[in-house]
Amino acid sequence: MKRYLITGASRGIGCAMAEKLAAPDTTLLLHGRDTIALADVCKTVEPRCASVVRLIHDLAVSSGVSDLIASVGSDPLDLLVNNAGIAIVKPFGEITPIEWEQTLGVNVTAPFLLTQRFAPEMPPGASIVNILSVAAKTGFANWSAYCMSKFALEGFFQSVREELRDRRIRVINIYPAATNTEIWNNVEGDWPRNKMISAEQVASAVVYALSRPADVAVESITLSSATGNL
Repeated sequence: MKRYLITGASRGIGCAMAEKLAAPDTTLLLHGRDTIALADVCKTVEPRCASVVRLIHDLAVSSGVSDLIASVGSDPLDLLVNNAGIAIVKPFGEITPIEWEQTLGVNVTAPFLLTQRFAPEMPPGASIVNILSVAAKTGFANWSAYCMSKFALEGFFQSVREELRDRRIRVINIYPAATNTEIWNNVEGDWPRNKMISAEQVASAVVYALSRPADVAVESITLSSATGNL
């Protein structure tokens, strides 16, 4: 029986991945903060999975990460998907210390702690998938906190990949361009969401990378809109 943990699974890319990875031989451990939305996702995938575990924790605080780790339990994971994230979009001079700490907590510290806890027990052939962003390689005005967090993960997981290579654990980094998810509902401005790539397209890229033979690592995938990025 395979065990897959997906953070931020209540909507967007995490939800799309849960739907595509659901399988009779798989237990899905789905994390989110929105109780109602996560319940809907679990209800959708339960008929196609061996079982589904609902995990409602706030990754912005250390106690939330600790509680999530305790809820996952001691059985090894075959897949860890670091997907949960927040975006504070405003000029850097207006970012509050609390917003900065929340961005670090959810986008950087939580993936670090989850990887540090679960990677040592993952079997050969297991995978760690990180939903990064083109913002892990390029800075954008008013996205400084978000870009900082994605740049940090880029460096961290490049190093982790080398440390885990001898154990044949694949570290797969996904770099989507602007993706049409609920995150844009809270971003000021008139964004052409019809030109963005979809959460399902990102999830399909993840499934492709995971479907390669165990001795093949698709280490990086960048997804862009054919009509041009924002």
